[in-house]
Amino acid sequence: MTERIRPDAIDLSRRALLMGGAVFALYNGVPPSIANADEAEVAKVASKSEIREFKADVPETALIDLRRRLDATRWPDGETVADRSQGVQPAKLRELVEYWRTDYDWRSAEKRLNAYPQFLTNIDGLDIHFIHVRSKHPGAMPLVMTHGWPGSVFELLEVVGPLTDPTAHGGKAEDAFHLVLPSIPGFGFSEKPKTVGWNPLRIAGAWDMLMKRLGYNSYVSQGGDWGAIISDALGRQAPDGLIGIHVNRIERATTFPPDAAQALRSGAPAPARLSPDEMKIFDEAKDFLSNGLGYAAIMNTRPETIGYGIADSPVGLAAWLYDKIADWVFIRGEPEKALSKDAILDNITLYWLTNTGPSQVPVGVTVFPGEVYRPPRKWLARAYPQLVYYSVASRGGHFAAWEEPELFTQEIRAAFRSMRP
Repeated sequence: MTERIRPDAIDLSRRALLMGGAVFALYNGVPPSIANADEAEVAKVASKSEIREFKADVPETALIDLRRRLDATRWPDGETVADRSQGVQPAKLRELVEYWRTDYDWRSAEKRLNAYPQFLTNIDGLDIHFIHVRSKHPGAMPLVMTHGWPGSVFELLEVVGPLTDPTAHGGKAEDAFHLVLPSIPGFGFSEKPKTVGWNPLRIAGAWDMLMKRLGYNSYVSQGGDWGAIISDALGRQAPDGLIGIHVNRIERATTFPPDAAQALRSGAPAPARLSPDEMKIFDEAKDFLSNGLGYAAIMNTRPETIGYGIADSPVGLAAWLYDKIADWVFIRGEPEKALSKDAILDNITLYWLTNTGPSQVPVGVTVFPGEVYRPPRKWLARAYPQLVYYSVASRGGHFAAWEEPELFTQEIRAAFRSMRP
């Protein structure tokens, strides 16, 4: 999750957003055109547009190397405070790493992934990995759902069944979705960008192409974290066929009242007109910008520097990701109370093994109480004139689908109900 960064203004040819063990670049630029290409080049591009089946099958040598590195970990000295103010506490991380080293089974995680239909297709020069599950229910609504950072498609797996087969999970057939879960370029099994140009607007365009390549001429989009930024970019592009979007994470830059935003930037007191609830949101934002944004500054200014340690050390990677997972779950600092060790390590291991304003369409928003930023409806209404659904959930944090899959599913069903034909 990155705050106060305009997605359309990030030039990551120099300032990449670091995504786990790899540097994930959301570059500025325009998708290359093949309008003037010769016939051979057009044929080459056409052959890449086919959809190929995919199965995760990591070489055993990579798992042996991971265990060797874990066995040889050199631990730093302990923190000098009794809380998390200096970062991940060694006792917590040692416990997780010991489980990773001795009991964790990647093959089980691989089996979970491979239980779903997975595919690769080349879009704009990159192979995009995605899960595609069609519902058995007639009239199911096509939905492209995008993960965020420090997450992956793993965080969305628990909602696949309830969304595609609602009658088997306490829902109604009319709430069914055909579900597409792509991995963002540079994440998981999607190819890493090698050239400039991959900003959220470009990724949004790629998702529109993916949905239409799958035969979905109308669809909806959902996301949290960077997935929310990509969904928002889709909404602003409003391509033919996009019915609406839903997000469970909102950008401050586009929704904070201008006078409050100016006060944040200058360090001035909050505007006196704010209500008590709005004042609380202001104070939380101020604290986050003062104490919780260091990771983003590093990722946006020195990604290559931090990347060496994260690419070379699985424990370094685990600490980097665990710190933000702990920061953003509903029960702050206690991710194990929201997620199992296996769930946390499925996500971290995937990173390791792969080294990897306003919308013009109807918008739905769910605010989860453990999210870093929880804007009131009237703030969102200024940014999204077509805000058709707003809900405040009773529990759940930044990783809503991961932490509270049942509640998340209910929100997705409710948000898109009014957008169905």
